[in-house]
Amino acid sequence: MITNKEQERVTGWFAGRLPAEWQTTPADVTVDREEITVVLTIADPQLDAGLEGSTDAALAEARAGRASAFREDTREKRMEIAREAEHRFERKVSWGLAVGDHRELWTHVAAPVMTRLRQPQRRVLDTLVDAGVARSRADALAWCVRLVGQHEGDWLAELRDAMTAVADVREKGPAA
Repeated sequence: MITNKEQERVTGWFAGRLPAEWQTTPADVTVDREEITVVLTIADPQLDAGLEGSTDAALAEARAGRASAFREDTREKRMEIAREAEHRFERKVSWGLAVGDHRELWTHVAAPVMTRLRQPQRRVLDTLVDAGVARSRADALAWCVRLVGQHEGDWLAELRDAMTAVADVREKGPAA
């Protein structure tokens, strides 16, 4: 469980370390046991002269182009910052970008997770594979997790907040 204090440390470090010109808003920093994901937000090309009133397709391509250019232009500096953070926080650093409503992750950890499932749960996964929704049981399980995350987002956020509050109280308690 990642505590608020740990999240704040990591977020604070990136706030101080990232170049100001890379962000129109503070970076969105997410931390778990294996990974730190940093999603930067840059200026939307829709706001640039000449793109107002453009078609959705033209705007989507402009955003994708701006994201691609940013990725290439900042690669060396992002790698340097990631190495520093990985050494400091002992986690891999992944990067992403938001441009208007276009959001992409460039690098991110796919951590293996072991689970034991009974036949009814395996049958659900096998149905998804047989129907072509997923390529494998692992892909089907990831699909199910994404689906739950989309439909239960508010509940999961409330649960995470409650768990973080418990972890914070434990941290303030007496040492063992």
